[in-house]
Amino acid sequence: MTIQLPTGDGGFKTYEPRLEPLAVTTGTPFTSRTVFSAAHVVADPFADVSPDSPAAVDWDATLAFRRHLWSHGLGVAEAMDTAQRGMGLDWAGAAELIRRSAAEAKSVGGLIACGAGTDQIASGSLAEVRAAYEEQLALVEESGAQAILMASRALAAAAEGPEDYLEVYGHLLRQATEPVVLHWLGPMFDPALEGYWGSSDLDAATDTFLEVIAAHPDKVDGIKVSLLDARREIDIRRRLPKGVRCYTGDDFNYPELIAGDEQGFSHALLGIFDPLGPLAAQAVRVLDTGDVRGFRDLLDPTVGLSRHLFRTPTRFYKTGVVFLAWLAGHQSHFTMVGGLQSARSLPHFATAYELADGLGLFPDPKLAEERMKTLLSVYGVNQ
Repeated sequence: MTIQLPTGDGGFKTYEPRLEPLAVTTGTPFTSRTVFSAAHVVADPFADVSPDSPAAVDWDATLAFRRHLWSHGLGVAEAMDTAQRGMGLDWAGAAELIRRSAAEAKSVGGLIACGAGTDQIASGSLAEVRAAYEEQLALVEESGAQAILMASRALAAAAEGPEDYLEVYGHLLRQATEPVVLHWLGPMFDPALEGYWGSSDLDAATDTFLEVIAAHPDKVDGIKVSLLDARREIDIRRRLPKGVRCYTGDDFNYPELIAGDEQGFSHALLGIFDPLGPLAAQAVRVLDTGDVRGFRDLLDPTVGLSRHLFRTPTRFYKTGVVFLAWLAGHQSHFTMVGGLQSARSLPHFATAYELADGLGLFPDPKLAEERMKTLLSVYGVNQ
């Protein structure tokens, strides 16, 4: 059986899908790393909404996908960038997602951390930014989940320099009841975050980021760095106060960063672990045994797929993540909140399918092939 895939130059290539998925097994909880998958939301395809409408979420399918991640031992990073915060999912939808997912995590014993930001306001003064953060932080803590303080578009717009970041984050950390994760999301994921921490000079921004942490080490469980710059993450990791973790958010270089070096390693909080969940979990269990080579042998081949999904414009990686969830049978349709299923091209989908199938990511390769052919036919490609 073969499938004709568009190549992007007007031509086609013949691809022969694999017959069997990669064999993965569940096992004991991880011992060497804490690993979160940032999880996508499943849209309700039957809701009569427009891209500008509040998100219509299929709650049953959305929570089922979280149970899938938990079943493999992964933690869920909820209401993050992968869940289309600010790109289809507004604060009202995110708040409901946090409440539902936190309750589900409690019922199954799953690890969960949730994003707290300021997306209930488009802009405002520093006082209004603080109040927005406080509202979201309170909701996350009331849900029983760990809080992730997300980068804020409103703060990026309102802050006049590093001192404003120090003041706002210091205020939030002093009132947090439990240690939080600080999230530095680079402008490749969200252009509105250019100059975060008060400077477009990354060295200066890093110094401010580390100053916030140094002033409140007892209130910072860890940091998530999403700059797609392995050397910078390693530098930040080595400068963290003792006991503060680094959670890699680098979807380009995650195998080497999680494996670490003689001076330390990164834990993980990654969007790419949404489609890679079972394989990533198996790799971490191999790493738990001390087998770094075996870990890299499993995870290194996935980097090509991740770099493809996260190619520029990087913020549209969510489209590829949801596309693969559909092919893998985790949802019955390829519809996204905000209409974001249109954000990538047919050749992009074709390459994503080929790379994911080659890795054995689809539990039912025949189903994935049939769905890929269905998508091709919608675009006028008949097999």
